[in-house]
Amino acid sequence: MFRTAVMMAASLALTGAVVAHAYYLKHQFYPTVVYLTKSSPSMAVMGKVFFGQLRAAEMEHLLERSWYAVTETCLAFTVFRDDFSPRFVALFTLLLFLKCFHWLAEDRVDFMERSPNISWLFHCRIVSLMFLLGILDFLFVSHAYHSILTRGASVQLVFGFEYAILMTMVLTIFIKYVLHSVDLQSENPWDNKAVYMLYTELFTGFIKVLLYMAFMTIMIKVHTFPLFAIRPMYLAM
Repeated sequence: MFRTAVMMAASLALTGAVVAHAYYLKHQFYPTVVYLTKSSPSMAVMGKVFFGQLRAAEMEHLLERSWYAVTETCLAFTVFRDDFSPRFVALFTLLLFLKCFHWLAEDRVDFMERSPNISWLFHCRIVSLMFLLGILDFLFVSHAYHSILTRGASVQLVFGFEYAILMTMVLTIFIKYVLHSVDLQSENPWDNKAVYMLYTELFTGFIKVLLYMAFMTIMIKVHTFPLFAIRPMYLAM
């Protein structure tokens, strides 16, 4: 227990030091996050703090999802090719990195169902990660919303939609984490857990479909039909 507490404190201190250093260099939230995602040492530290050693299955899922994410996002951004700039590349890189952290968080929570022993360090890592990802998603959705209001339809429309989808993903991960935690505390198998898991998938899937429909409606009005949104919308149904 003492060793776990020491590791938790060291992890939090290391994460705080990395973020504080980035903020000291950039002085603003948005450039700070971009700097963190473009800095390989910073990302290595953050990954080690929140995940530790990645399993082979997690790496496989990460590579598979990254391929589809890059392809679909690139197709989405062709609609706003006039906005292409170094800032755009930085934002795209940031989005991809945050998606990777969301996927890894999802895999880690799913791992709870297959592992009989979950340490306090695991709980602290996953709760801290969900909290951080939820805040970042909300801030980027808010930034995209205000950018669209002031400057009109731009590539921020796609970024805002992507982060809104990631927010629903964080909600799904959180609910699953709570269900798995309750099940782990029970002496007997929780028979109703599968039912609640199904309700969670249906609820968050419905939210995603609504977001996709809203996004497609807006895109048709301001630009053209977003063909790239068909596949992820179908998977969400």
